[in-house]
Amino acid sequence: MLKSNDQKPVAASLTTVAATGFTPLDLLPQQTLAEKVIQLALAGSPAGPTAITSVLAELAETLAGVDVADLKVVVFGGGTGLANMVGGDSRLPDWPRSPFRGLKEIFPQTSAVVCVTDDGGSSGELLKDLPLIALGDLRHVLLASVRFEQLGSRYQLSFGQVQPVVATLHALFNCRYQKPPASAITLLAEENIDLHLLPAPMRNGLQNLLDLLFADERFQALLQRPNCLGNLLLAVAIYQQMPPVSFSVPVPQTAVRAGLRFLADCIGVLPGAVLPCTTTPARLKVLYANGVLVTGEDKSSQAQRGCPVDRVFVEFAEPPQVLPEVMEAIAEADIILFAPGSLYTSIIPVLQVPGIAAAVRCNRQAMKVLVANLWGQKGETDLVRDDPERRFYVSDLLNAYQRNIPGGVADLFREVVVLGLQDIPGHILQSYAFENKVPIYLDRERVKEMGFNVIETKVFSQRALEERQIVQHNPAALAIAIRTLWAVRDQLPPRTPYKLGPFYPVTQPLLDPAQQSPSARYGAILHRLGNFTVNGAIEQIADILWRHIDIPLCHLDHVDGIDLIDTEVWCRSQRWDNIFSFYDPNDSRIKIRQDILTQPSRFETAFLVALGQSLLGNYAASKDMQPVRQDGESLGDVFCLTLREPAALQAFLSLADIRIYLTLARMRQSGQTADLYLRLINGHEEFTPPGLLFGLTYAWYLDNRFASHVEYKMAITRAEISDLVPAQVKMATRRQALTDFFRKRVFLLAEPSYDEPEIIKLV
Repeated sequence: MLKSNDQKPVAASLTTVAATGFTPLDLLPQQTLAEKVIQLALAGSPAGPTAITSVLAELAETLAGVDVADLKVVVFGGGTGLANMVGGDSRLPDWPRSPFRGLKEIFPQTSAVVCVTDDGGSSGELLKDLPLIALGDLRHVLLASVRFEQLGSRYQLSFGQVQPVVATLHALFNCRYQKPPASAITLLAEENIDLHLLPAPMRNGLQNLLDLLFADERFQALLQRPNCLGNLLLAVAIYQQMPPVSFSVPVPQTAVRAGLRFLADCIGVLPGAVLPCTTTPARLKVLYANGVLVTGEDKSSQAQRGCPVDRVFVEFAEPPQVLPEVMEAIAEADIILFAPGSLYTSIIPVLQVPGIAAAVRCNRQAMKVLVANLWGQKGETDLVRDDPERRFYVSDLLNAYQRNIPGGVADLFREVVVLGLQDIPGHILQSYAFENKVPIYLDRERVKEMGFNVIETKVFSQRALEERQIVQHNPAALAIAIRTLWAVRDQLPPRTPYKLGPFYPVTQPLLDPAQQSPSARYGAILHRLGNFTVNGAIEQIADILWRHIDIPLCHLDHVDGIDLIDTEVWCRSQRWDNIFSFYDPNDSRIKIRQDILTQPSRFETAFLVALGQSLLGNYAASKDMQPVRQDGESLGDVFCLTLREPAALQAFLSLADIRIYLTLARMRQSGQTADLYLRLINGHEEFTPPGLLFGLTYAWYLDNRFASHVEYKMAITRAEISDLVPAQVKMATRRQALTDFFRKRVFLLAEPSYDEPEIIKLV
């Protein structure tokens, strides 16, 4: 039994509880007001007493009724993430089942600004012939932007009539062929595409593009390679805006604008709904923390360097141009969004186009939101630059943007929308883990300290989860979340000072020294190989040189041709390797064993190693292995290499560079004869001759999958070095110097914009 004085604390507690402010929003478990109202807008009122939940139901109805039709929205990104956010991933087979969703339906005045640095797949094939920007992501987002209202009003179609139209457009734009089609009729028949399901004006417009594609001789080369028909239609739409000219003539900005607008209008997309971030051909360059700098978005996406990305750059074929519509859309935008996508290959390249980041900052009235990525990506967000041993967090994502966007991320966005991991079923996370895919974790407090407002919410697609066991953003849920954020924007937390790391100042755009479009480079490759004598494999060699953009064509200067040698007469010693290729300085030809031709990856390795060796030319006047004996017992050997006289040297590298390389290859210059280099080899020690090491390192630099032997040696540069072991420090320093030598002296790659980073001022 309670005594009377024991009741006083209880009474005091009851008084405190009674005085505590409680609102119906407290029934929602989310942390912040924005997260609560977004959850309410997505899922409706929770279960509970009607007197309380009715208020929430009324709020949910009010949020759904917020009119945003007149708002102007700009969203930046790459292909899949941007397309999915705008209107669903239009490449997926089930997209026609529900094509009218996403931002375009809630925000009809949405402009998507698309990254155009992709050089893989069909886009890469087109770049071989056309001096254009990459078209694949534009086509992808263009189809995703098709709207029911526009189709209905443009062609007087009911909702039921629109469905087969969208399904036909989906099949047409995503049609991919491997063998050259005989005709448009044959191709459409093989893919079961019936253009008669389209309204007559749309059918006529698309049929005219198809007829031009197959009738114009300029396009025949495009049809000979595997391609995506939607990309070809966009290319033809652009070229029909120009007089019949050679593909060597640069495409004017006006033609890109008019061609894109023509195709958009034809399929029911508003003008300006899809815009390229630049109309200038551009390509991505990735600098890794180990000093390797490689070119190509597709190549970087497949790289497994085992070390973090340091920085990325966009290199333009000529001074970059931006459509006026892009700048106007940014200036007039009420909402600016950054779509999820590959960290280094979607948003960052867009914002490296001169003027775009500055234009976003200048618009101080817009609500600016970053939609964070869901999953870490191999080679991009699986390793942290400052600490390669730990997982990737949202703050790391923001730091990467800060480091790689000219001027940093200040005033580019304040709100960061993140998918809460607690909403993803555990067995799904486990299945992703088995595939070495891990989520990007939210470190909420750290992100808040950096000056951003975190909105953690359930915006993944339940249908994709149930049908394909994958987790991806739900375009409808994202659109509702953005609308809700807009509705409560005045209730968002007040702005706090940004607290961010260093960023690189705005610099001049990085231009290709040759100001050469990808198609011009491919033409130069074919021209150079046309002077070769090759008994087979010419197409394979051209393809290798195309994929490895960092190979200067001057690397072929000391190669007169390639010989494929029959296995039975192959007489090359394989004592040190099983590469089955070499450069013969006696006739300036690359020799490759014939049977390697049927193994594409091995053939590529063999060619690259031999091409690398050719850069040394006839540098060695003599090479000799002399035994070392003590008291009649063999202790090892001394490898002796004598350099050729300068007047007789025929090599890509200068004699001074060759001397530097030999030192890095652990060859010791003789104290008595300056042109003699020595290497003592223990009797049981493995040895890679300097010529072979040069070829292997050449191949490794271009793609570390081609030379695992060198990758193993270079791994020391990624390890934590202890100053307690001087030999380890010396070894790591030498191998880092070797990497730098290849970047600067061999591949002639300047270090782009190595200005000292600036520390952002608090705002």
